[in-house]
Amino acid sequence: MKAVQIEKYNKNLEVKVRDIEVPEIKPNEVLVKVAYAAINPLEKLIITGSVKLIQDYKMPVTLGNELTGVVTKLGNKVKDYHIGDEIYSRLPIDKIGAFAEYVAVDANAISTLPNNLNLETGAAAPLTGLTAYQAITEELQAESGKTLFIPGGSGSFGQMAVPIAKYLGLKVIVSGSPRLREQFIAKGVNQYIDYKSENYWDTLANVDYVIDTLGANEFDKELSVMKPGGTIVSLINAPNKHFAEKNNFSLFKKTLFTVAGKKFDKKAKQKSIDYRFIFVRSDGEQLEELTKIIESDHIVPDVDDQIFTINEINKALDYTFNHHTNGKVLIKVDETLGDI
Repeated sequence: MKAVQIEKYNKNLEVKVRDIEVPEIKPNEVLVKVAYAAINPLEKLIITGSVKLIQDYKMPVTLGNELTGVVTKLGNKVKDYHIGDEIYSRLPIDKIGAFAEYVAVDANAISTLPNNLNLETGAAAPLTGLTAYQAITEELQAESGKTLFIPGGSGSFGQMAVPIAKYLGLKVIVSGSPRLREQFIAKGVNQYIDYKSENYWDTLANVDYVIDTLGANEFDKELSVMKPGGTIVSLINAPNKHFAEKNNFSLFKKTLFTVAGKKFDKKAKQKSIDYRFIFVRSDGEQLEELTKIIESDHIVPDVDDQIFTINEINKALDYTFNHHTNGKVLIKVDETLGDI
């Protein structure tokens, strides 16, 4: 089967399409014929080795973190799925491989495709959906009626996070591109700030929660709009002590991440704010909850009109990371699946 792999971490995003064996499945796994896989910022972090302290891969490694596909084989301990089921998944971080014709995946990391999504649109949902769900329910422990601000939230993350946050009862404010204002108003945002004409730090105050998608240069500004007792969770800044302890990392990594996140913890603490870092994990039970939200609220993630094949992976990576996209960029892996 065809698979997109790297032989070593590299800064130039060099990948290779190889012919490798179809994976064998374990008793708790299913074999999935991949229909579509989505390209995420996480791909870039993995290829460059930026997350190897969190997850270091044995080389060569097949890339790809989220997908849709059809179950073609069942492990003998799998009871909840059947051959022919259409599923979607954020693959376990220690066993990725969505950029391939087949993938073996733990049945606890998949869920049946939401009934309002197809194999194409469904590929854009699990990773960002779970990121938003875990950020809001676990890290922020957000209470209904309070205010969530997502600076730089008009990208693919915000497109899933906003309707999920609204479903969970939050007031939602987003700053982002002016061209996407109407789209996000339609998704139910309570306030949309055009970053080209308005500084959110001059406009907002007493925000309960922030999900940071922009990184260290925005951190002080984000803290400035928050109320004491609030919580900020970052998708992009440094991991910290809380993150290391939550994930039961080794003493070495706990020490390392404590140092790495110290400046963010310190700045937040000075304003009586909690700082958290999130690295989304696979979770089939949460994916089932996400499915209910997607179906109940008729959430359909945006996918870019330009869809690539495995053989076009280099063009796809360049397009994703160097151009303006309109939603998730997808790789159509199986030409016989996923036609709308």
